[in-house]
Amino acid sequence: MKTIKLTNEIKNDQYTEYVYESFDIQDRKNTEFEINHNLQNLGDFNWNIIVIYGGSGSGKSTILKSLGDVSDPIFDNSKALISNFDWLEPKEATKILSSVGLSSVPSWLRPFDKLSNGEQYRALIAYKLAKSLDQDIVLIDEFTSVVNRDVAKSMSFAIQKFIRKHNKRVVFASCHYDIFEWLMPDYILSPEKGGALEKCEYLRQGKPKIELSVYRCKSKIWDLFKKHHYLTQEANPAYIYLLFELNNKPIAINVLGIQVGKTDCFKSYRESRIVVLPDYQGMGIGSAISEFCAGISKNTNCNYYTKTSNPALGEYRNLYFNKWKPTGHNGKIRNDKVDPLNKYNNLRKSIHYCHKYIGKSINGFNDLLLPIDKLRYLDEHKHQLTLF
Repeated sequence: MKTIKLTNEIKNDQYTEYVYESFDIQDRKNTEFEINHNLQNLGDFNWNIIVIYGGSGSGKSTILKSLGDVSDPIFDNSKALISNFDWLEPKEATKILSSVGLSSVPSWLRPFDKLSNGEQYRALIAYKLAKSLDQDIVLIDEFTSVVNRDVAKSMSFAIQKFIRKHNKRVVFASCHYDIFEWLMPDYILSPEKGGALEKCEYLRQGKPKIELSVYRCKSKIWDLFKKHHYLTQEANPAYIYLLFELNNKPIAINVLGIQVGKTDCFKSYRESRIVVLPDYQGMGIGSAISEFCAGISKNTNCNYYTKTSNPALGEYRNLYFNKWKPTGHNGKIRNDKVDPLNKYNNLRKSIHYCHKYIGKSINGFNDLLLPIDKLRYLDEHKHQLTLF
């Protein structure tokens, strides 16, 4: 066990004299505070995530600083966020940002100081993780202190996935306990409990359940999400708009186009726009609601097709071949002759991930696909679903 002793000389004046007299303080020369911990031999055992936790003033940050540098990187606000990762190849930079749950393409193109608190925090952690070498220990202080609790949970889950996938080692300091089941640490330590490491396999039981509400909405709802999509902000008002809420907050949308008589089915659905708001990215919500919509489509004997340039979503579908079958255009750049005035020309030059859903059908939600004029009251067509 290592002991950190903090000693500070008191500069006496009338205010300190008042404290002495009021509270019978014996030592009027110095203040002393001892903090114990056993993190001095972190290279002697296997781990990926350790959390130092406790209330304000318990010594969390002091322990963390004793392990190394906890300072945050400084971003160049004259450049786009992604341009600050200039020691990486562009494709690798997009992967690291997506991996920590910062998947909003428009956000990559904004300067750091124009991002939300949650996006800034994810960017800081992405930068630290990307800069770290194989044997480095990354230190992150005040984890999730500047974001709301829903964001804290989604951020924790996204970051722990990246840490474990790339075998990083990160020590977090946090005063929040609600992140533990999402961050799933290997060990926790509290200076208030003597500073001993506690192995916590009970926190490694998998992601907690996420329960959402889903509504069929009119096209106006797209206004809440359009600035976060990488395509044009326009969307066809005749399409199907499905809104997803968490704790009565809108967090995601899936917009479905309809194709009649163009495939082996009488009707097919095409995933036109899928957006998860930045604060909730990294939890797998986008993939889950895509498969939910595909499942209810299959339950109505309709095909379901997707096309995306998002590498995280596309690679996921390539991996889960029991749910998604690649089409002939998957992974290819379109080179067919196009109208030079077409606003989608640049998109044709990029690689697209194209799939057909072949997974299980989902019962009980068919009314979400009815024509909007057949739904008398939207609240009557509110459904609860558990994603995980």
